[in-house]
Amino acid sequence: MGIFQRLKQRFLRKKQPARLGIALGSGGAKGMAHLGALKAFEEAGITFSFVAGTSIGAVVGALLAKGYSSEDMRRIVEAVNRREFSKNLRPFADLSFAERFLENYLEGDFTTLRIPFAACATDGKDNRLVVLRKGKLARAVTASSAIPPLFKGVEIDGRELYDGAFTNAIPADVCRALGAEFVIGIDLGAFSKPEEEKGRFTRLLGAALTHIQPVRYTKDQRERGYQNADYMLRPPLGAFRSTDISETAMEEMYTLGYEEAKRCMEEIKGAIQSFSKGKNAKKPSEKKSG
Repeated sequence: MGIFQRLKQRFLRKKQPARLGIALGSGGAKGMAHLGALKAFEEAGITFSFVAGTSIGAVVGALLAKGYSSEDMRRIVEAVNRREFSKNLRPFADLSFAERFLENYLEGDFTTLRIPFAACATDGKDNRLVVLRKGKLARAVTASSAIPPLFKGVEIDGRELYDGAFTNAIPADVCRALGAEFVIGIDLGAFSKPEEEKGRFTRLLGAALTHIQPVRYTKDQRERGYQNADYMLRPPLGAFRSTDISETAMEEMYTLGYEEAKRCMEEIKGAIQSFSKGKNAKKPSEKKSG
């Protein structure tokens, strides 16, 4: 190889941008903030080559990997019959109604996706993380969102799977394992509303979740995301519950996600550029918004 060819290859390597990934955290209805953040990334011209998600983050992530824009996703949310959804919010409800709805938009299996995607779930038998990368998309994201005791587990390959928040709330490490070099995480702060402001239903749900998994353990799963992300967005959603599905609340959460991503965009771009140049000496956990 001649000297000019070597110089050309070296130049191209230096210009090679980082392979970007996004890890979308759990949080129920707070997932509207994911859509707002994605809108800001679209406006900034930032695209992702890899995506991993947990619970509502898995739903949004699958739609993103399928090729839907943030505006497409908003229209999908508008198509949800909130009254019908609320009727199904009862202990150990069957999530087949949600799976049928999602099949309208997530038809087929993982091979139909435009970019690599993984959904995180929890094995109901041994409480271990299950990373879903094959099979029917709608079923995979439904399993990732099955919060006990609110919903029944979803069977996949002979295993009864539940919400992935118990084992990987913000799956930055899973996103990196897909091939991402620089991972942006979004922390929705699931179940973080002050106890005195919670409604009776949410208090009961919180008590049940604590019985299944200690609060400290659940917090550890969020910290796992911080340790493995290069940048963590934290939309200020403390005033909302994961079950806030009113039109007003969801619009506000969308706006908060959008505004937080816009506020941090220049810093995010700088971090990506620095990483791409090989000059980013900071640890992943040092970069976060808020």
